[in-house]
Amino acid sequence: MASGSPLHQTLVPLLTSPGGSLSDDDAQFLLVPIHIVTHASQLPPEFLNPSVDSQLVIGLDCEGVDLCRNGALCVMQLAFPDAVYLVDAVEGGKALMEACKPAIESTYITKVIHDCKRDSEALYFQFGIKLHNVVDTQIAYSLIEEQEGRKRSPDDYISFVGLLADPRYGGKSYLEKEEVRVLLRQDPAFWTYRPMSEMMIRAAADDVRFLLYIYHKMMEKLNQRSLWHLAVRGSLYCRCFCINDIDFADWPPLPTLPDFLAAEGYVPEEEILSVLNVPPGKMGRVIGKRGASIRSVKQSCNAEILIGGAKGPPDKVFIIGPVMEVRKAEAILRGRMIDL
Repeated sequence: MASGSPLHQTLVPLLTSPGGSLSDDDAQFLLVPIHIVTHASQLPPEFLNPSVDSQLVIGLDCEGVDLCRNGALCVMQLAFPDAVYLVDAVEGGKALMEACKPAIESTYITKVIHDCKRDSEALYFQFGIKLHNVVDTQIAYSLIEEQEGRKRSPDDYISFVGLLADPRYGGKSYLEKEEVRVLLRQDPAFWTYRPMSEMMIRAAADDVRFLLYIYHKMMEKLNQRSLWHLAVRGSLYCRCFCINDIDFADWPPLPTLPDFLAAEGYVPEEEILSVLNVPPGKMGRVIGKRGASIRSVKQSCNAEILIGGAKGPPDKVFIIGPVMEVRKAEAILRGRMIDL
């Protein structure tokens, strides 16, 4: 790991913490350094040089100004069991981010992230990095709920604050998150300032320091079929807003069904990502008054339907799910676009 005496530290939950919830008892936490990284040499060698012999699981998140293809990615946070690294894309620039590219794209490094779509979009369009081998805790949460027989309604996506508050995955409130949200509303350039303030460093570390603990709690619950769907959906979510002219031909292939599931006779319906182009002036019909139209489509189809919105792309609808459900959603949405 990187050498030197860190000026900043944070507490990460011990992966062996008893029970489902974390109290404020320091005995359940490990004090680890926070490294602010402006040069690749400050990152762990096993991260920079992914290898089948030293496979890693790390937490990952990104911060920036209006994070998407156009908004600036300013910090990429990496959580290891014994340290947190804040990769400073402002000071380190493209050279630093390009040094991270092999790891972010590697099959040998599992990236644990909550809602990867916009982070993936920013990494791809700003640095040419294709986020790969992701465990998305938002997707994992939904799969566990389905696995345990609970149904969720359309758009009922768990926030990271909500996930961390769930006693099964931490049972901790994250009041500081709202404090940072208020600051971002007041000053959207919050993440661009250098040197990073104590609040910026703390907020960046807070967004990743619980991810590995949550990951291990989820892995205890997910069955083999759910793990397979998690891998596929994670790959599709990484691609979601990264639409290009070659139809994702430059992206890694989607995961294939493991032999042991095939041997059990499990034949899941293929899951796909469809990108539907919306003609000029028709998005209002797709969304409907106060979102009523798009909400009814989501209730009719067992598929994820996402709209680029203000961050874009503004003229496309992204649909993720089993082929038959995706085709059904496409047909309904195309019907909404037809002039009456």
